[in-house]
Amino acid sequence: MLAPRPAVVAMAPYSPPSAGRAGKLRLDFNENTVGASPRVVEALRSALSTEGLTVYPEYVDAKPELARFFGVRPAEFVMSNGTDEAIQVLVNTYVDDGQEVLILHPSYAMYKFYSELAGANVRELSYRDDLSFPLEDLTGAIRPGTRAVLISNPNNPTGTGIGLAEVRTILEAAPGAAVLIDEAYFEFSGVTALGLLDRYPNLFVSRTFSKTYGMAAMRIGCLFSQAANVAFLRKSQSPYSVNWLAAVAARAAVADTAYVRDYVAEVLLARDDIYRGFERLGLPYYRSQANFVLFRAGDRSIEIRDKLRDRGVLVRDRSYEIAGCVRVTVGTREQAATFLRELEAIL
Repeated sequence: MLAPRPAVVAMAPYSPPSAGRAGKLRLDFNENTVGASPRVVEALRSALSTEGLTVYPEYVDAKPELARFFGVRPAEFVMSNGTDEAIQVLVNTYVDDGQEVLILHPSYAMYKFYSELAGANVRELSYRDDLSFPLEDLTGAIRPGTRAVLISNPNNPTGTGIGLAEVRTILEAAPGAAVLIDEAYFEFSGVTALGLLDRYPNLFVSRTFSKTYGMAAMRIGCLFSQAANVAFLRKSQSPYSVNWLAAVAARAAVADTAYVRDYVAEVLLARDDIYRGFERLGLPYYRSQANFVLFRAGDRSIEIRDKLRDRGVLVRDRSYEIAGCVRVTVGTREQAATFLRELEAIL
């Protein structure tokens, strides 16, 4: 057998439970639970009637429109094949074999995945017992040799977040490291570091269209930084990693701001409904700045996940990271009511 790289041998495989989800209430992957904007669907239909599928993708129209929407210059970001590719491109650009990457635990699995794949030395710091952000521990752990610090804000799966003061503290503590602030759930928290790009040359910010915009299947995101950094990111990235239809969909998505605003407002109301439901049922939970809520089910976490699935409701067990915890995606108020009704029947 041909031997792979040692880093690949040492890695743990990542196999999300993504099969058999059709026809169920999908409250397990933090996706948009009602679908993309009708403008996105119409734009895709229109695009498929042209010759666009026969040529390699080009982003002449998409880049300026997305730049205007995000309030940056076109030279200050790359489009990526979801946030996953953004993480991979950043690590490939700035981290060499054996160099240190600092991440938090628990957090998004792809930070560790792509760092280990690159052969990096990954150091993990734990969230506090109350799942609040360990700012002092993190800044104290940054060393001159730290090459990257990868942070989800708000964090998945805890739902907790930090403000811009904390972001600035981290950036100033790690001047020699690429600091990624992954804002996959920005629309629900309202906190963004994009306004800090001009001041901090070590800042990188990622956004995705997989969550709020309902386009997880399209695989498109953006990675932002100062123009000099972005020039190097482009050198590390395939020129055609974002497919043309994804770029078409993104343009339509950012044009329909009312759709996103209304969906986010609905989710925030449903999140409050879930809080009240947990309180009524006597289940401890963690207040969230994202579109999901982590709750404590104790030694019944697996049972609750499986019985909910049998009733057509999918949630995500996170007890392998946080003992006894289950994560539920927040969708609409009607979907929240369905989840709480089925959960109460099981309890």
